[in-house]
Amino acid sequence: MPVRLVEVTKRFGPVVAVDRLTLEVPAGRLVTFLGPSGCGKTTTLRLVAGLEAPTAGRIFMGEEDVTRLPAALRKVTMVFQSYALFPHLTVFENVAYGLRIARVREAEVRRRVAEVLALVGLPGVEGRYPAQLSGGQQQRVALARALVMEPRVLLFDEPLSNLDAKLRRRVRAEIRELQQRLGITGIYVTHDQAEALALSDVVVVMHQGRVEQVGTPEDLYRRPATRFVADFIGEANLLPARYDGGRVTVGGYTFPFAQPGVGPGAVTLMARPEAVHLCTWRATARGCRGACARPSSWG
Repeated sequence: MPVRLVEVTKRFGPVVAVDRLTLEVPAGRLVTFLGPSGCGKTTTLRLVAGLEAPTAGRIFMGEEDVTRLPAALRKVTMVFQSYALFPHLTVFENVAYGLRIARVREAEVRRRVAEVLALVGLPGVEGRYPAQLSGGQQQRVALARALVMEPRVLLFDEPLSNLDAKLRRRVRAEIRELQQRLGITGIYVTHDQAEALALSDVVVVMHQGRVEQVGTPEDLYRRPATRFVADFIGEANLLPARYDGGRVTVGGYTFPFAQPGVGPGAVTLMARPEAVHLCTWRATARGCRGACARPSSWG
């Protein structure tokens, strides 16, 4: 199910949390909203879920305008950072909770709970309580509870933040494999760059309520559209330079370089650490592996 936001704005008093955001999430893809705290990514997720109403703009799921549709009627489920499991209920009852509220028949409840627990790799734990499970197992129960409702769109609000680094890598791989296997549309929110780049088909980088760039992980890393994206994604050396349309000069060195769409004048040069090669001036004069600099004072 594709999701489309058109000129969506959300204000909290004088604060603009989301500013005229227009975006399409293709059906069956996992799209991640990435950015620093306060950039508007979680607010955007809550707008899609129906937990917040936009101040302006429209939200579509498929061809249906869901802008004013209550959260309970959107067939959207969310996996939270805190797991949000009921400690006094067993795994079975936690997963079955939404089905019970929807008054699904008991035989159907048992079938669907068993299927989804097997799907997330937790068969046989139905009688345990959340406190008897590891953090990774609790997160998979939260995922099972979301999936059992057969949502049109699955939302993730920083679901791995409470896990240690090793477990976080393993669970994010499981989430990605499961999303691809089911072909479900997913929207994921995180401030962790490695998580976003490893998980996503498409990453949306947000800053101060606006979209800075939308692209594949490789696009964002290799071809950042703004200085903010270049600085935020990965490690980067950002240097003041001048560009003349076919060459770029930085620190007294001139490189052959072409960047479509950039006019002559002052620019910022980005160099990723792995793209930098060191060589002596003598080696440079003879020619060395990679793109080597030449002092502008040379003839």
